[in-house]
Parts: sequence; structure tokens; C-alpha cells
Amino acid sequence: MSMFSTGILVLTSPLHTLPLRIAPVLSSAAQLVERTLYVHLHPGLNLGSGSQPRPVFIPPVVDLSTLITRLYSNAADICGHLDIRVLLTNVRAQTTACSGTGVPNCPFPTPQSLFHSPEVVLTDFPLQDPAQSHQVTECLQRYTSHCYVCSPGLPSVLLHSQLKLLEKEEGLKKLEEKAKPLETFSDVVVGGTFDRLHGAHKTLLNISCLLANRRFLIGVCDQAMLKKKVLKELIEPYSLRVQRLREFLQDIKPSLQVEIVSLDDPFGVSVVDPLLQCIVVSEETRKGGEAVNKKRIENGLPALVLHEIQLLKDAHHTETEEEKISSSSLRSRLLGTLLTPPKDKSHLPPLPYVIGLTGGSGSGKSSIARRLEALGAVRIDCDKLGHEVYQTGTAAYHRVLKEFGSDILNEDKTINRRALGRKVFGNQERLKALTNIVWPEIALLVKRIISQAREEGKQVCVVDAAVLLEAGWTDMVHEVWVTIIPEEEAVSRITERDGVTTEDALRRLQSQWSNAKQVEHANVVLSTLWEKEVTQKQVLKAWNLLQKRIQQRQEGQ
Repeated sequence: MSMFSTGILVLTSPLHTLPLRIAPVLSSAAQLVERTLYVHLHPGLNLGSGSQPRPVFIPPVVDLSTLITRLYSNAADICGHLDIRVLLTNVRAQTTACSGTGVPNCPFPTPQSLFHSPEVVLTDFPLQDPAQSHQVTECLQRYTSHCYVCSPGLPSVLLHSQLKLLEKEEGLKKLEEKAKPLETFSDVVVGGTFDRLHGAHKTLLNISCLLANRRFLIGVCDQAMLKKKVLKELIEPYSLRVQRLREFLQDIKPSLQVEIVSLDDPFGVSVVDPLLQCIVVSEETRKGGEAVNKKRIENGLPALVLHEIQLLKDAHHTETEEEKISSSSLRSRLLGTLLTPPKDKSHLPPLPYVIGLTGGSGSGKSSIARRLEALGAVRIDCDKLGHEVYQTGTAAYHRVLKEFGSDILNEDKTINRRALGRKVFGNQERLKALTNIVWPEIALLVKRIISQAREEGKQVCVVDAAVLLEAGWTDMVHEVWVTIIPEEEAVSRITERDGVTTEDALRRLQSQWSNAKQVEHANVVLSTLWEKEVTQKQVLKAWNLLQKRIQQRQEGQ
């Protein structure tokens, strides 16, 4: 069967049976839907009665909260590529007649628009009689179109026949216990980074929406709160994180009043807003919630109810990643992958394919260049070429003497680079005069080596250059790769390697482009923050993906 971009899954099984059935249901759905899967809950919905069922409000109960957690957890294991969204429009504690419809207990006076229009509707409804198939699919289609704005002629698929687990096989109790109601609140608050919205975020947001009746306040970490985050340079921009939050929340519970505020300290407005009643936390953020309550009491405000949710386990985590589903793990998995497509470099010969590798002092850039060399790349060491252009008798040698004077020479007439450095240190104008002489000469040597590699039939060249971006050498390369590590780690490495003070190391780093600025220009980002074996795997991943890109490029020409 052909794949659909977006689908909606209508779950009709009783709540007490769903937790064990959700995995095979999602597995079947993932074979049909490839991007976004909306989940609509209507336990006990009968699509085979002969009469057209109507959507009704279902009460927020503890089992529903448990199911949401289980659903997102299973989704992360089974179909991590899918954007799962559990819809809560039809979940409400009190049921009243809908204005204008005359229909009691109706959560959809008009069909709800979703950000991604469903192209197929799926259900776990058990078909008792195969002869009813057409009647049930038509009924499902009408039901779904009554709730949501869908693509015309929405196809319907019954997943029950594809499921291996049946209720009898599951050994589930037939007797349902009376559902325990979930305590809800007028105003609920949460805080977080919400980088690359994943299953754990969605669990937090969905359960918060389940608890909130009127307003949902979200503090989103910005700037000061991001400083200690792992691979902070890869965190999505604040505006993009907010946009994705709004889109998700508008889909799952459009009736809520959503307020999103910037979080520049651990507390934000949670310690001053008198209307808040509940804060949603996890096991690891519970202490933060308790700290919020301490501040609120100091401010003369009532403490918030702390509603704790489960952390979702990450079945795919590596030794260097957290056991829970986390944004930092997702960011680490981006290392070595193509973050942004290369710009058009049709002015460059297709081969050798040239990588421009750069990074701040102490970032491990040269060690990565050597690893790439071991994999078959021609390494072009621009630091070494920089020494060559200063050699006696070269064009750069004579121009440097003319610009800076003969007092920078050693007794053997070679340039004393320390003496030259003292003349340009702290003087941007003099430094620019020097780089205007030296950088073009280095670029000429780089081009010469690339041409030689082309004559020898080499496939890949790596231009190892600390000043790649500052010098404007990106026109010489097909892709820019940037190596990053945290500033404190770079300072530690520089002081140990070069025997300089912490202050000198910091000054050196501050004279260079920041990690964040370099990452803005990067096609691929790498990091040597972890053990050598981790770096090796990262570089190998980057190399293998590069080979695929080169092959696709050649096939496309």
C-alpha cells in the first residue's frame, strides 16, 4: 500500500486494554504514514452499529495520562521518524451542550483544522464480520471528517486485522475497574529548553494540557539558561522553538490559552504569577519545582501542586548519551551529519571534493584532519603552508619586510614571527595589513596542492585551516566542516598544550570567531569532547555520509 505523509489514528479500544496494544498498532500505522501521525482517542467507539456515531467528550482520568506516556514511549522505540501528536480536543471534565449545534456532549461544533491535513484515517476498531468492512470504513471516514478538516475522499484503513496481539492473547482482565479521575487545574506551568521537540517533550506538554482547563504557561530557556547545555551551538533558535511549540499545542488542545515566555533564570514568572495552581515536573526536575514553591511562599503566594511525570527511556542511547530521551542526545547524533546543504559550487571542479575544516584553538581540528587523512583524504595543512610563505626570498617575505621593517629579522635573515607578532598584537589595522599579504599566498599554495591531487586522481581533499572563514576561503571548498568544544575545555587544552596562562588562552579564543558564529557557516559539525573512540566513530560517520553525497553528485551529473 502507498505511503501517506500525514494520517490520523482513531483509537477505539477501552483504555485498560490500550497500553499493551499500542505498540503493534503504532507498528502497523508506521507502515502507512511517513511524517505526521495524529492520535484521536475515543474509547468504546462503535463503528459497526449501523448508525453514525458522534464524537463525545471523554473525562481526564489517570489511565489516560498513563496511556499518553506509554504511547510516546512506544513511538520513540518503534517509529522514531514519525511526528506523533495525541489530540485532546475531546477531553474535558465537564460535558455541556455545544452552542449552536443543539447536540449535547459535542467537542467539535465545526471540524478542527490541523497544521498537517490528514490524508488517511486508521483505526484499531475490531471488525467482527468481514462483510461489514465497507460500512465500517465509510462510518470511520464520516466520523473523522466531522472532527477534523481532512483531505477530500479520505481513505480509511482498519488495522485490527494486521495486529498480532488480541485481547485474549494479552491475558488482560475483562473486568474494568472504575477509572480514577485526574485532578485538573485552571492554570498550569512548565519550563524547559524544548529543543528539537521529541517524545519526552510531547509527553510533558500533553499531560500538562490534560491537567490545564484554562491557561497553559510555558517558560522557554533562552541565552543565559543555555550556557551550560551540551552542544549549545546546535540548539535551535528561540523563535523556532517557540513556533514549534505553538503549532503543536494549537493542534492538541486549541481551547487552551497558551502563553510562552522567555526564561532567563530558573524561576521566571512561575514565582510571581498568583493565578498558577500546578507545575508539571519530572523526577530530575522535581527539586526545581520545590525551589519554585519556596520562592512563591517567600513572595506571599500559595505553593503550586507538583505533578510528576515519568522520564521516557531511550532504547537507542549510546554509552556517551543519557538513558532518557533528551535533546542533548539528539544534538550529539547530529554530529557528522549534513546540517545544511552545500551552496552551489559549480565554479569548482567536481573532483577532488574539497572539505574546508576549521575550528577554534584546542578544538581538535587537526586530529580530525589526520583521521580523515587516514581514511583516504589528502590533508592540506594551512598552518604548515603559513610557515612556507614566510620563507626567505618568497613574494610574501619581501612584502612583509617592506610593510613591517627589517627589525623583525633574525641574524640569518629569516623572519622572527614572535617579533612580527608583537607588532600586530592588539592592532587590528596592522594585523589586517599582515593577513592581506599572507592569506592570499597561502590560498595560492592550497589551490596548487588541490590541482596536483586532481592530476593524481584523488577523490577528497581536506583543507585544515583555523582561519578558513576569516580568510574568506570558502570559495575554494565544496563544504565547510567545523569542530567545536566548550570554551572551558578549550582553555584547559591550550594551557596544558602550550604552557600559557588561563588568561592568555582566553584572549586567544576571544580573538577568534566564536563556536556559534562558525557553526552558522557549517555544513557539518564535529566535536572532540568525548573519548578518542567516540571521535573516531563520529569521523567515520561523517566520511561515509560524504562518500554517499559524492556518489549522488556524480550520478546526477
